[in-house]
Amino acid sequence: MGLTDIEAKQTKLTAVDRSHVLICAGAACVASGAMEMEALMKAKISELGLTCEVSVFDTGCVGTCDLGPVVVVYPEGTFYVKVKPKDAEEIVTEHLLKGRVVERLLSRTPEEHTVPTIAEHPFFAKQQRIALRNLGVINPEDIQEYVALGGYSALAKALTMTQDEVIQMVLDSGLRGRGGAGFPTGRKWAFAKEVEADQKYVIINGDEGDPGAFMDRSILEGDPHSVIEGLAIAAYCIGATQGYAYVRAEYPLAIKRLQIAIDQAREFGLLGAGIFDKLDFDIEIRKGAGAFVCGEETALMHSIEGLRGEPRPKPPFPAVSGLWGKPTIINNVETLASVPVIVEHGPDWYSAFGTETSKGTKVFALAGNINNTGLIEVPFGTTLRDVVFEIGGGIPRGKAFKAAQTGGPSGGCIPASMLDISLDYESLQKAGSIVGSGGLIIMDEDTCMVDVARFFLEFTVDESCGQCTPCREGVKRMLEILTRITEGKGELADISKLEMLAGGISKTSLCQLGITAPNPVQSTLRYFRDEYIAHVVDKQCPAKVCRALIQYDIVPEHCTGCTLCAKHCPTNAIHGELKGVHTIDQEACIKCGECLARCRTDAVIKV
Repeated sequence: MGLTDIEAKQTKLTAVDRSHVLICAGAACVASGAMEMEALMKAKISELGLTCEVSVFDTGCVGTCDLGPVVVVYPEGTFYVKVKPKDAEEIVTEHLLKGRVVERLLSRTPEEHTVPTIAEHPFFAKQQRIALRNLGVINPEDIQEYVALGGYSALAKALTMTQDEVIQMVLDSGLRGRGGAGFPTGRKWAFAKEVEADQKYVIINGDEGDPGAFMDRSILEGDPHSVIEGLAIAAYCIGATQGYAYVRAEYPLAIKRLQIAIDQAREFGLLGAGIFDKLDFDIEIRKGAGAFVCGEETALMHSIEGLRGEPRPKPPFPAVSGLWGKPTIINNVETLASVPVIVEHGPDWYSAFGTETSKGTKVFALAGNINNTGLIEVPFGTTLRDVVFEIGGGIPRGKAFKAAQTGGPSGGCIPASMLDISLDYESLQKAGSIVGSGGLIIMDEDTCMVDVARFFLEFTVDESCGQCTPCREGVKRMLEILTRITEGKGELADISKLEMLAGGISKTSLCQLGITAPNPVQSTLRYFRDEYIAHVVDKQCPAKVCRALIQYDIVPEHCTGCTLCAKHCPTNAIHGELKGVHTIDQEACIKCGECLARCRTDAVIKV
């Protein structure tokens, strides 16, 4: 499922059109004007009478979010980036009408080499797109395009097999839950199948709440039928007739496209009664209110039942007693999107990717201080170094890599000394982090790791359901200590208190949100303890981030007396004559950084 496969798919899909134009409708591209650009492009195509020769539609997230809006023209695969609405007419008149590639809109490498096609872009070179196989390839609102590429053939195949045979296939593939826990998917299904009940349920967990993560939403927006097909296979395996898709209401496009896909599947006889004369199964969407804790399976089920989204103790596990007390399996979007491929290609094909214990591929949302941000999918076992410097294109402005936060707010920070770590469940857990749902935030040399820990705990405190004391009170106490440290009021004893609290919270919290909440603190203390010491002993922030521990000064030799800093200082803390050396009144300075941003001669510095 690499780029060669994508090109082959597009050749098949464009057989009836001279050109097939895909416009990325991921969140970043939409925010940058993709929909306005699409409307202008369609209007110009209509004006030139090209409607019968050229198809234009918006698709799922292509992945290169920093380059949006993105336009890909097939069959050539021409890869246009940062396309503005004003560029739409030129693409139509030059490329679609006259066959001339618009060179200025092509992507470029840091060395300023043009990248004519999507297949040649280094961002995709080391990816293996399985869960993301159809994103940026098909029209997600047209079931026939999904079917044309083999969609629902895996469901048909599964229904010719016994339930145990399909479950064994998923077990043999090594597929583990991609929502964070990494529990073997086939084992979960087997548990639910063996429970006798008059009703069983299957649920799509689309409540992706990690800051910076957007893989589940993107799959629902760009390839909803793959998730529906995966859920239908799961339903067959455990004997369920009803499914639910739990998606947060903040993702209206995902909800819209999933509902379109459900309606189309019903129309085609792929949902409802008598699917392939073998299965009765249907799906309803349930909207979540955006609570982070509802990503936890028992809290999610409470929310579907109309109750407050709070976790409950386990056991009993949902496979035994779940939704309304009935056996229920909950699978993450990415997990379900991988199921049809496993059934279609076989477990041996799938398990050939990854490591001995972490099979297949993982989708990561690559963000932070990185040149190429976006959605990537790589085999487990790919190193962090390859992701950062090969796929991600390295750190902007020549800065040094400092750390990577994996697994969202409940994950840990991996230092530069571990750049060659294998990205898999076991390696990351050993390093004090987690795979999580796939958030991957890159940090450069200007990042304060104490402040990073404080930031993630601030999020966790806000999102705690408050049900259990260790999470509700303990994490708040940790945040208070971190805040004191970043304000220059910390003491050495605070570090011991953080370690004590972290250990207690992780052992006694009710759900995974509380159990993993201390991870950012524990990992930063493990790998960046010197920064904590600098904050509490030297009262310094080595990265010069914590406002209470820095000050702004003016280097006399560099100051030209332009007065820009003084003019924009909100507290009139900067004094000096025109063309004379300026100074900063430290008592009046509020450390807003406006002077540093305005200075053109590098005279203002942080110390």
